[in-house]
Amino acid sequence: MKIAFLYNHDAIHQIPHTIPVASSLAQRGIDVHVLTSSAEQRETAASLIAPGAQITFHDLTLRWPDRAADRLLRPIAPYKRIAILREHARLLDTFDAIVVPETTTTLLRTRFGVTHPKLIYIPHGAGDGAAGFRNTTRNFDLVLLSGEKVRDRMLSGGLITPDNHAIIGYPKFDISLGRPAERFFDNDLPTVVYNPHFNPHISSWYPSGRAVLDWFARQDRLNLIFAPHTMLFKRALHITPIHKRIGWRGSLPKYLRHHPRIHIDTGSRRSVDMSYTRATDIYLGDVSSQIYEWIARPRPAIFFNTGGEDRAASPDFGHWSLGDVIRSVAELPAVLDRALADPDAFRPQQEARRDLTFSMTATPAGERGAEAILAFMERSARSPG
Repeated sequence: MKIAFLYNHDAIHQIPHTIPVASSLAQRGIDVHVLTSSAEQRETAASLIAPGAQITFHDLTLRWPDRAADRLLRPIAPYKRIAILREHARLLDTFDAIVVPETTTTLLRTRFGVTHPKLIYIPHGAGDGAAGFRNTTRNFDLVLLSGEKVRDRMLSGGLITPDNHAIIGYPKFDISLGRPAERFFDNDLPTVVYNPHFNPHISSWYPSGRAVLDWFARQDRLNLIFAPHTMLFKRALHITPIHKRIGWRGSLPKYLRHHPRIHIDTGSRRSVDMSYTRATDIYLGDVSSQIYEWIARPRPAIFFNTGGEDRAASPDFGHWSLGDVIRSVAELPAVLDRALADPDAFRPQQEARRDLTFSMTATPAGERGAEAILAFMERSARSPG
């Protein structure tokens, strides 16, 4: 049995969500291959492979016309990801299963004629946003989920069936939980992590982000770690054709990079391995699924609603029940004061939502994922039709 773990993205944030499953399969003697579309992805994946796991690596590259087209189309379409699938469809069709943390890979089946491998999906995150509940999920043969919350929403939307999914927990926790928290400042002030999204339709960065940073720079009671979604600083221009929104990311002034109480990380390994969510006291964001990694250990959370409408009634914003919701930077001082004075105000809601979101057992999620894949492949071999 030959199983591929495909990482085909502009950034590295998806890798920790599936690599523990790859390690567990390899440790069981399965022929595991990791396919990456950048040197950064290969280096990150290799660094997270468990000791003793023998894995074959493949570098997926593009010919020069596709590289040129990607530079032109990158702000509005995931051209490189699609081109990688097209150019390497023949190789990908040689595997018995392909495990991915995203949904673009279903184009192998729907557009590029790849029919042999089973397609297996482990979502990169356990958030509430609409992006995690796309109709293309129906094209996967097996979907492995973190817990009841995501499962129930996918079942109610007809995205999975009772027979083609399993709950395995959250593989990223195998890597990130249990490590000692790092220290990023030489003082003992409470620390806030600001984690805005990159999508201009839902992100607080474009209307308010610079004002947030300036406010923290002027005060002296709190530290700030600015660690946005890793895609925000991958592009200067972000476009969402569906919502007809354009966001210009802008640049960061130099004085912020040398501020003694501000730490900036626009996309390093630490920005995706829970280093900042484990080392801080208050979460400030908008819609990132990192809020669920945050409530693995309940603490205060604050959300920006910069959309100009009441989004809280939508399941896409269900996490806003886990903290205070504000509409402007002017509200920030008062809500931070409340968080510091009563850090457990939302603990009951966070604990309940955490337990629905993550299935935690004595068996690591990576091992549970490997067991679910092997059981599925065995069933498929018995009934290939």
